[in-house]
Amino acid sequence: MWTEGWRSRFKAAAETHFDVLIIGGGISGAGIALEAARAGLRVALVEQNDFASGTSSWSSKLVHGGLRYLASGDWRLTRESVHERQRLMRDLPGLVEPLDFMLPVYAHDKPGRWALGAALGMYDLMAGKRYSHYMKPSTFGTHMPYLNSGDLKGGFVYRDAVTDDVGLTLRVLIEAHEYGALAANYVRADEFIFDNDKVVGARVTDSETGDAFTIQASSVVNATGPWSDKLRERVDGRPQLRPLRGSHFVFPFHALPVARAITLFHPDDRRPLFAIPWQGATVFGTTDLDHEQPMDEPSRMSAAESDYLIAAARHYFPSRDLCAADAFSAFAGVRPVVRGEPGASASEESRESAIDVEKGLITVTGGKLTTFRVTAHEVLERVADALGRRFTLNTKAPIVHAGTASAHTSLEVARGVRHGPAYAGMPAGQSDATRLGTTDYCLRELRFALTHEAVAHLDDLMLRRTRAGLLLCKGGLHQLPLIEPLVRDALGWNSAQWDREVERYLAHWQAVHAPA
Repeated sequence: MWTEGWRSRFKAAAETHFDVLIIGGGISGAGIALEAARAGLRVALVEQNDFASGTSSWSSKLVHGGLRYLASGDWRLTRESVHERQRLMRDLPGLVEPLDFMLPVYAHDKPGRWALGAALGMYDLMAGKRYSHYMKPSTFGTHMPYLNSGDLKGGFVYRDAVTDDVGLTLRVLIEAHEYGALAANYVRADEFIFDNDKVVGARVTDSETGDAFTIQASSVVNATGPWSDKLRERVDGRPQLRPLRGSHFVFPFHALPVARAITLFHPDDRRPLFAIPWQGATVFGTTDLDHEQPMDEPSRMSAAESDYLIAAARHYFPSRDLCAADAFSAFAGVRPVVRGEPGASASEESRESAIDVEKGLITVTGGKLTTFRVTAHEVLERVADALGRRFTLNTKAPIVHAGTASAHTSLEVARGVRHGPAYAGMPAGQSDATRLGTTDYCLRELRFALTHEAVAHLDDLMLRRTRAGLLLCKGGLHQLPLIEPLVRDALGWNSAQWDREVERYLAHWQAVHAPA
């Protein structure tokens, strides 16, 4: 995707005039870049930190229709999400994988068995396939042996999907690059350029080199998620976001062994929770509350959220006797939700996307990981208006080109899909098959990420190009000597720079991801 010298080439190319400049390198910005480049537009994307380092790396890892949206009467969003879930599973095997969920029914639960069955029947109808079915208590318990069985009346099985949210974002950016889009991480948009009170570009700074330059474009898209109101201030936009935080634990599988995912309702407030098998571990969350931490600091789980999640884990899995210290890691993300009616609870706020145009700046907020492609098409309708011409969007094309056809195992297929066609053509290395601790990541993937995927810092590699920092004890501290030669050789770091990066990474992990 991006190879040595890509920063200087991006700066040189930025002297040209683009059809669209996208600010924000999460899934929304990536999806817009892909669909715009596929339509033949000249596209540039800048991200002030690392790609997918905001909301798009700290989701619940689900590609789902959203049963609770159905329960709240949001049929259109649920149907749209289910259709996109089916498409993503079809187009990205190995990266977006089907995942069966168990949904227990306890005595006196509301909604009860019949209401849940009707909702799941509608869910299946939207997908065009029958996935859900009911299990008696004895059968349900054999599939979830550690679940609290007191007053258990049975339960349902239904289907959604799971992904690596960063992997999905990067794969979409790789595809956009194949269509000619330019993308740069660690490039900050400092100020807009105006022509007759209309935004026509931005002055940007590369924080890695200190270089400042100008990007001119006929349309500019603000896809910065929870930070979008900050950019809108520059065009006199009124604040409209209600940032909501969702936090999760990542437990070793032996601590919370769930072979299937399970949907639960917190015993205190009945808010939905999930336990999800993910990359050999178990993700448990999520919370949903107003994010009152400073937006210029990484989001982190609060002590109250930790207590809230552990209380639910202990209620539903009493024999596991879980505590926060049992987890590998914790993570928190901020949802860029558009503020709705006064007095609405966090969980009642709509996850619909919203698009505003102010002084030529096209801002997209809200939305879901699952529906990023639909959101991109809606944004491009505004881009077409700004350009004064229409262009064709291929709504039926696969989201990405298929990965390597020479893979012989499901893991190789997944790697090929995740990294794109260039991964199969990378020359073999002596220790390619060596795994990073207990994870499925091999050194070949790390080499590819270091040479093709714009790694600038150690945390880019440990928390996003791989998720090893979440899946290994102490953020993968004990694996760092193994990867030091690989990283230093690929990035040209001397021993002093390596030591600085290790110190930086471990301090960040301890402050943001250490379970407490």
